[in-house]
Parts: sequence; structure tokens; C-alpha cells
Amino acid sequence: MTRRIDKIREAGKDELQAQHKELTEQIFRLRFQLSTGQAEALKRLRESKKDLARVKTLIRAQELESVPKTQKTSAASRSLKAGKA
Repeated sequence: MTRRIDKIREAGKDELQAQHKELTEQIFRLRFQLSTGQAEALKRLRESKKDLARVKTLIRAQELESVPKTQKTSAASRSLKAGKA
């Protein structure tokens, strides 16, 4: 399992976007299989959901890294001000 995580972490932004699309489609197909009564789809569905969450997390982390530090601090201060209002 750690090999799979490492493989996902090494992927670039375009590869992560492609994996996101592929996993979303795979989850759709697996849900359909599960509704038709194929029990083996449940384990693969769970694994695919976890992989999709990992991919989404890495995509978001890359987005946050690309934002300049000044924008991060101003966004944080805006969210604090909004919380007080």
C-alpha cells in the first residue's frame, strides 16, 4: 500500500488530474456493479474512494503551494474577519 501512495505522490499535476478523472469514472462503474449484486466490487470501490481522496488531497496541496505567501496571509485574515462577523 505504501508503494501506491508513493507512486501517487511522485505524479505531476497533469498525471494527478488524469488519475482523478479515471478514478471518478471507475467509482461510477463500481457503484453500478455493486447495485447489480457483484460482491467483489465492494472492496475495489473502497480502495478507489481512498485513492481518489489521496489524489484530491495532493492536488489541493499543490494548489496551495503555488499561491504566493501574501495571498495566503490575506486569505487567512479574511476568513478570520468573516468568522467574527
